[in-house]
Amino acid sequence: MDTDALTADLLRELRTPRAYPALSLTMPTHRTAPDNAQDPVRLRNLVAEAGHRLDADPRVDHETRAALRAQLARAAGEVDARRALDSLVVLVTADEYWIWQLPRTAPERVVLSDSYLTRNLVAAKAQTRPFRVLTLAADHATLWTGTCDGLRPEETGGFPLTAPEEPPNPQREERVGDTPSTYTDEETRNFFRTVDEKLRAVLAADPRPLYLMGLPPALALLDEVGGASAAVGRTAKGAPADLPASEVLKELRPALAEGRRRAAAEVGDRLDRARGARAFAGGLDEVWAAVREGRAGLVAVEEHFQTTVRVTDGHLEPVTEESERGADGRVREDIVDELVESALDSGADVVFVEDDSLADHSRIAAALRF
Repeated sequence: MDTDALTADLLRELRTPRAYPALSLTMPTHRTAPDNAQDPVRLRNLVAEAGHRLDADPRVDHETRAALRAQLARAAGEVDARRALDSLVVLVTADEYWIWQLPRTAPERVVLSDSYLTRNLVAAKAQTRPFRVLTLAADHATLWTGTCDGLRPEETGGFPLTAPEEPPNPQREERVGDTPSTYTDEETRNFFRTVDEKLRAVLAADPRPLYLMGLPPALALLDEVGGASAAVGRTAKGAPADLPASEVLKELRPALAEGRRRAAAEVGDRLDRARGARAFAGGLDEVWAAVREGRAGLVAVEEHFQTTVRVTDGHLEPVTEESERGADGRVREDIVDELVESALDSGADVVFVEDDSLADHSRIAAALRF
């Protein structure tokens, strides 16, 4: 599955405790040749390792072990190498399996627990900066979900919506070419109220930045009924029902760029205010401690910051030499993803910023609540 399919509801489902063992398999992958030739071999080796772990675990009975092996084999067989991104996550129980291909690297791991390992999913979701687009006309409304990797129609909350067909109205037919009059009809106003109601429900269940696209009269009417209040950007351009995703993205590009610029400026301002108020943490160890204590209100992380550490006496120490890593349970290869998941769990805002923008703070910083 793609990262943009990871809704808040689905994430809650994935994090629900399960009967032991829930198996999580993660590994880095490659988008292009020749590096991607090693991915199938690495996957086979991890599947074999998972089998050995199951065989050696006295808590796993024969029936459960056989069911898990079968589900894992099915999952591995369905991995589509043509869609490979930067990592693969496979989640398996005796009754189900999930396959995720993520635009963010993940370490090679096999984990048996009473819940799935979701930190890599959560961090990848946050990094893709998901957003929504509502394309709107007098008689239809389409909701799109977008990430840095693309845009697709979102079939949720009743979308796409089509206005009810009206009986012939000779008086209206006389107003040929009078486009604004379409948006003064009570039928159109009622349709926009329905769009507003359903849009609010979708955003409440899974909040994301919202962009609007439609003719000026359509956007003005949405303003009147209240549905535009949540939008962070808009494009005054006609949006026919058959408009392809590529054209929507093309027309929205300036609004999306401006939205990213404003978001980056806001993050910088929050960090500056935090430094002035001495409510600032910089560097992985300080931010890790603030997140664990629930004090972080905002965590900013550079896009490609990944590091391996060893946890010693509650502090994080970098691990740089491959020979030092070994199988030490205190070594965390995905510490940044773990920190992101913990920060989101505590209610903090997590944003990914351009590489080198936090170079003075060792690639990661936080504004503290207290």
